[in-house]
Amino acid sequence: MYTPSEHALTTPDKPAIVMTGSGERVSYRQLEERANQASWLFRACGLGLRDSIAIFLENNRQFLEICCGADRSGIYYSPISSRLTAPEVDYIVGDCAAQLFITSKELAPVAEALALLMPNVKRRFVVGGTLPGYESWEAALASMPTTPIPDQAQGRDMLYSSGTTGRPKGVRRELNGDPYGTPSPLLGLIEKLYGFGPDIRYLSPAPLYHAAPLRYNMSVLAFGGTTFVMDKFDPEQALALIEQHRITHSQWVPTMFVRMLKLPAEIRRRYDVSSLKVAIHAAAPCPVAVKEQMIDWWGPVLYEYYAGTEGNGLCAIDSNDWLAHKGSVGRALLGEVHIMDELGNERAAGEEGVIYFANGPAFEYHNDPAKTAESRNEKGWTTLGDIGRLDAEGYLYLTDRKAYMIISGGVNIYPQEAENILINHPKVADVAVIGVPNEEMGEEVKAVVQPVDMRDAGPDLAEELIAYCRRNLASIKCPRSVDFDEQLPRHPTGKLYKRLIRDRYWGQRLSRIV
Repeated sequence: MYTPSEHALTTPDKPAIVMTGSGERVSYRQLEERANQASWLFRACGLGLRDSIAIFLENNRQFLEICCGADRSGIYYSPISSRLTAPEVDYIVGDCAAQLFITSKELAPVAEALALLMPNVKRRFVVGGTLPGYESWEAALASMPTTPIPDQAQGRDMLYSSGTTGRPKGVRRELNGDPYGTPSPLLGLIEKLYGFGPDIRYLSPAPLYHAAPLRYNMSVLAFGGTTFVMDKFDPEQALALIEQHRITHSQWVPTMFVRMLKLPAEIRRRYDVSSLKVAIHAAAPCPVAVKEQMIDWWGPVLYEYYAGTEGNGLCAIDSNDWLAHKGSVGRALLGEVHIMDELGNERAAGEEGVIYFANGPAFEYHNDPAKTAESRNEKGWTTLGDIGRLDAEGYLYLTDRKAYMIISGGVNIYPQEAENILINHPKVADVAVIGVPNEEMGEEVKAVVQPVDMRDAGPDLAEELIAYCRRNLASIKCPRSVDFDEQLPRHPTGKLYKRLIRDRYWGQRLSRIV
C-alpha cells in the first residue's frame, strides 16, 4: 500500500507539507489526523461511495489535507481554478454534482457571490476565517475523530479541463470501492521513472488545482516524501528554495524555464541547484533551445513527459535520450502511440497527424457523451486532439494542438514552430502565434508578443522579429505581422489561452472560413 497513513505510523514527526510562503509545516501525524477528521466530516454530511465534493482554494495546507481526506473516503474530489468567476465555478460545481463545497476567506469576493448560487450543494465551508453563508471548516473538523473511518475506500480526483475551447469538461474514471491505498498506474510509473520514495524533497511551484501538481503532490505524500508548496511561482524565489531546502525533485512547465533563463546571469549563478536529481516538465512543448539551455545550466536532470488530464496514455524521455532525439517527448510507456490522418488512416514514420493512444486507461468526459465519442476512433483509440509525428524509433514529437492549426491558402501551419523560434529572441518574454482573417488566403499568421520591455514595442521590433523568424523557419510559417501586449493571458500552470487572443481578431464570426 502507498498511503500517508503508513508514514504517520513510521515517521510521524517528519514534515509532509511545507508552505514556503508562510513557513507553515504539516507533519505526517498532523496530516493523518486532519485527513481522518475530513473523512468523518464527509460521512457526517451524508457522502458515500462515488459522491462528489468541490474544492475552490488557493495554494494552502488545507488543500492537500482535504484531498487526502477525500482520497480515503471513496468519493470524487474536483479542485477548481481559483482564477474563475462565480458563474464559472457554479457551472463546474453543478456539473460534478458536488454535495459539499469548500473555499477560503482569501477568495471572499467570488465565494460571497457563490453563496447565492450552487443550489444543489448541501453544505458550504470556508477555511481561514468566516463568510456569510458558510460554515467554518476548522470548527467543523474540531468535533470529528482523528481515527480512520471504518469504511475507508479509495477516492479519486475528477478534474476539469481548463476550458480553452468552450465549457470545461470533467474527466471521470470509475470508482469501484477499492480498498484505500490501492495504487494508481501513475505511482508505479513515477517510482520507476523518477525514483520517488521517502527521501524526496519536492518543490511544487504551480497551482494545486491543476492535474500534474495535484497528482504529483499526492504521490509525494503516498511515498512519504516532503513537498514544498509555493504560493505562486516566482523565478528567483524558486531558485532560492531549491538551494535552501536542498530540493531533489520538482515539476515545471516550459514558461517557467523561460522566465528563469531570462533572469540576469549574476542572479542565476547566485543559487546552488546541484541538489536537483529530477526536474520534470510537461503541459506544453518545450522549445529545443530553451531545453538545451536548461540542461546546460542544471545538468541532465530534466525529464519530460506527454500526457493529459484524461490519463489515456503517457510518453516520457530523460535528458540523455532527449539529447539524442531533440524535440521529442519520448516513447510510450502507458498505451501505444499511433499517428492518424483526417480520414482515419495511419501515417508513416515522420509524417504528421493526430496523436492517438491505443490500449490506454479508459476515461469519459462527464455529462458529455458527444465529446467522449469525439475523442475515440472506430478502433477505440483515444486522442487529446494534439498533432505530432513518430520517428522510426518510436519517439513522439509534438507539433501543436489540433485546434490551433492555421490554414493559409490551403496549407496547414502549426504555430508552435514559430513560437519556438520567437521565444528565444532576447526581447521576447512571451509569444502566441495565431491565425487571423485574410480575405485572400483565408488566414494569415500573426504573432502577439509580450516584450521583455514594453518600451521596445513598435514597428522596428516587429520587423526585427519577423526577420528573425524567417532566418530560422520557412517564410510561410512565419508571422506577417506582430502585435504587442503587456501580458498574454496565460494560466498559472503555463497554459496559454489562445482563444482569448484569437477572439480579438475573429470577433463574432461563426466560421473561420473566409
